[in-house]
Amino acid sequence: MKHTKIKELLSSDGAKTGVVAKGWVRTFRNSQFVALNDGSTINNIQCVVDFANTPEDTLKRITTGAAISVMGDLVESQGAGQKWEIQVKSLEILGDSDAEKFPMQPKRHSLEFLRANAHLRVRTNAFGAIMRVRSVLAYAVHKYFQDKGFVYVNTPIITGADAEGAGEMFQVTALDLNNLPKDENGYINYKEDFFGKHTNLTVSGQLEGETFAMALGQIYTFGPTFRAENSNTARHLAEFWMIEPEVAFNDLDDNMDLAEDFIQYVIKYTMERCQDDLKFLDQRLADEEKQKPQDQRSDMTLLEKLKFVLENNFKRVSYTEAIDILRDSTPNKKKKFQFPIDAWGADLQSEHERFLVEKHFKCPVILYDYPANIKAFYMRLNEDGKTVRAMDILFPGIGEIVGGSQREERYDVLVEKMKVLGIDEEELWWYLDTRRFGTAVHSGFGLGFERLVLFVTGMTNIRDVIPFPRTPQNAEF
Repeated sequence: MKHTKIKELLSSDGAKTGVVAKGWVRTFRNSQFVALNDGSTINNIQCVVDFANTPEDTLKRITTGAAISVMGDLVESQGAGQKWEIQVKSLEILGDSDAEKFPMQPKRHSLEFLRANAHLRVRTNAFGAIMRVRSVLAYAVHKYFQDKGFVYVNTPIITGADAEGAGEMFQVTALDLNNLPKDENGYINYKEDFFGKHTNLTVSGQLEGETFAMALGQIYTFGPTFRAENSNTARHLAEFWMIEPEVAFNDLDDNMDLAEDFIQYVIKYTMERCQDDLKFLDQRLADEEKQKPQDQRSDMTLLEKLKFVLENNFKRVSYTEAIDILRDSTPNKKKKFQFPIDAWGADLQSEHERFLVEKHFKCPVILYDYPANIKAFYMRLNEDGKTVRAMDILFPGIGEIVGGSQREERYDVLVEKMKVLGIDEEELWWYLDTRRFGTAVHSGFGLGFERLVLFVTGMTNIRDVIPFPRTPQNAEF
């Protein structure tokens, strides 16, 4: 029999007879009241079981986690906290449920415990809310770019190019690791491998995306990327999703305009459509903050942080100006920063970025014109010869959330930068071709999707905003 989503039942404009709901039992008390959830909303619907007419063996099988189907009448609830409930006329257990072994009991579990049970953690309120928010955010990303006429490009996951130049890539091979072919010099002979060359999982779709922007004008990628960085921290994943627009004829100012407009749009869109989930996550974060020492608590609630981004123009500040501010700041003079700022050229850390946003400017910040030696080879060199047309967007509580630049469109300058950094021109011959044939000013940025979900949900560990996190020594599920 066709069933109705619990979200629809709870928003009904009137009582109904003969409704069917299916879902998973969250709680079952007094052998009569079932809290049922089907994932369509964070809210449960109360199902009042007529235990006098329900077989005893069925009642015994109604346990936390059990999948059930109920049929009955939607009526005004007699209890507080809900408008509607279902007066059950018939109840069916849809599958087995071992109550004694089911890990997700109706109590507060630690995030570490839930990560160890990632296949079941989405049945909790917190992770159900996180994944619904993630879904809406993903849709908002596509809607924003599609509405503005961008072309969605699926850049390759397997590549021979290292876009970041960091070398922290996962190798892809079909060779027999116990019997590797060698060349005359004793090196692995990749000509015998599947692709006939050394290949890896991509760290970014940017370079390939640029080639399409040079023909289609404005494109975006949104796909998985991989970093073999051995960082077991709350901010790193080995597998994550990246959003990367590239736009022909856009300079750095245009790029900053696009990034600011984009990020405000997707947050606003999600806030309008995930009110119940965000209200729950806001309360969850407030409860977490209460457990911290007073001096470590955030000045803003989750919803206040989101409104902070929507209601403030992003302050644009050069790297040089930011360094002066940080060098002269009270926490730097009193040695409160873990990484003191001594001189121009320092690579800013999260503590510095958060100070600029939360304490100094008190609004989101876009830093631009970074030192060339701490940024990637493809960023356009400024006339001073020491800075590049790079930009980072900084948010409260998280620091950098977007990184981008105006790309180096001048063939000779790009080739010289690659030589200095030891990047093989032969490997990127196709990338250099875009500078030889119809080159033009163009810009783009990258946004780690999980970093965005982290900010919007108020979670503090990036492993909690992706369904199955991939981290050093962990590829479970």
